[in-house]
Amino acid sequence: MKKKSTLMMRPVSMVSGMLSGMLAGLIFRQVWKLAAGQEDAPSPAQQEYGWRQILLAAAIEGAIFGVVRAAVDRSSMKGYERLTGHWPGD
Repeated sequence: MKKKSTLMMRPVSMVSGMLSGMLAGLIFRQVWKLAAGQEDAPSPAQQEYGWRQILLAAAIEGAIFGVVRAAVDRSSMKGYERLTGHWPGD
């Protein structure tokens, strides 16, 4: 049952991963606009920005992506459990 449960969860996990990435990107852009007053966050390739701005943008982006991914993954696992009666991987 464990192997079947894991295989059935794999497509759900792939879709949730894509959705969480898109959602996190949208949230990050809005947070950056509010925090920095700029339309786009600086990238490491942009010479006009200093280390502080680049690393701050990366840290905020990473935190948002991590939280959104964890929330989406956990929600999809809970949904899977409600549908099947089994926690994925158990």
